Amino acid sequence: MEFTKIENKRVGEHYFRMKHKSGLTVIVYPKKGFNSTYASMGTKFGSIYSQFMFNGKKVKVPDGTAHYLEHKLFESEDGDAFSKYAKTGASANAFTSFDMTCYLFSCTDNFRQSLEILIDLMQTPYFTKETVAKEQGIIGQEIKMYDDSPDWRVMMNLFQGLYHNHPLNIDIAGSVETIAEITPEILYECYNSYYNLNNMVLTVVGAADPAEVLSIVDEKIKPSADVQTSLILPEEPYKVVRGYTEQIMPVAVPLFDIGFKEDSTDKYATDKELICTSILLNAFLGESSALYRRLLDKKLINASFGHEYAEGLGYRSVILSGESRDPAAVSEIISEAVRELHRNGLSREDFESSKRVVYGKMIGGFDHKQSIASELISGEFTGRSIYDAVDAVADITIGDVNERLEKQLDADNCCLSVVKGE
Repeated sequence: MEFTKIENKRVGEHYFRMKHKSGLTVIVYPKKGFNSTYASMGTKFGSIYSQFMFNGKKVKVPDGTAHYLEHKLFESEDGDAFSKYAKTGASANAFTSFDMTCYLFSCTDNFRQSLEILIDLMQTPYFTKETVAKEQGIIGQEIKMYDDSPDWRVMMNLFQGLYHNHPLNIDIAGSVETIAEITPEILYECYNSYYNLNNMVLTVVGAADPAEVLSIVDEKIKPSADVQTSLILPEEPYKVVRGYTEQIMPVAVPLFDIGFKEDSTDKYATDKELICTSILLNAFLGESSALYRRLLDKKLINASFGHEYAEGLGYRSVILSGESRDPAAVSEIISEAVRELHRNGLSREDFESSKRVVYGKMIGGFDHKQSIASELISGEFTGRSIYDAVDAVADITIGDVNERLEKQLDADNCCLSVVKGE
């Protein structure tokens, strides 16, 4: 088997991609001048995958199962993977998001041994009643930690204010009650459903040799038969659950998230849609925008203010976040500005300036190994391309952005989430 070389003249770089005979997608992205290597192996299985079809059977698992499985996969009959990484000198970690779970390490030496550890832990699940029960206390403490985090609570409260039925409104780690329902059988069923090599991607970025990576994969990977899985999502109405949510926590300055909900869809956003949204948000709320300066001059926001676009299967929302002594005033001013933006559209000057900024940030992302690996894995799961997005920026017009605006930033379909002190 051979890699396909994929290159881009604008970025001036290339990477190698292969659909391995085992079913695993393997991507190697060499970076000149880098003396360290970052590797990540991901599966398209996150917290929203609480209901799915597996080989024609409907499966429903407790909230927090994907995150629980992430924790347990580091254990095996012959020891803990973190202990093995300690011997190679690699720095290892893992994370579960709403949409996927990734296992990763970074190293300057002993790459082969570290990658072998990563592949082994992904292929040797070991779940017993005793080990699963032991983890409940550990994850229970993690859940309580997130419950005590103002940053996490303001975001989850926002999702619960935006979404009626979509599992985005459920904590990634679940609750103490739901994780108590998790059994070895449930973990094995999820593992067999989604930790299938045909549903997984391995990326290696940095001081990486494609031939070496392929030799390790050939030696260590055990082929798996493809299985049929599909996510089940409930119907989600367009309107938000509520326009305001508040929680009292010990914070010096109130935190806020403002979410503008869009129509739900069972498809991922395209490169063009994401770029148009990035240009729009940067022009409207970026640090060089008139609205940002106005809020800053009024001392309603500080440098913590930012924006992001949360999107996936069944959910799309623009989220603005920050700290403010008066979150309600921030929300009111932004809502007024949104209505004006819809009346007048984005100006040519703001469009051109924002387009340059977005392009610069995209190019800058190619200097970061973790960012590259994350985008490559996400792209495989969503059908997007790390290079196509760069090329698409050049073709975006002001008409495209204003057309995108018509489906975003509905001032009558938003929620303000606030966490403040007594």
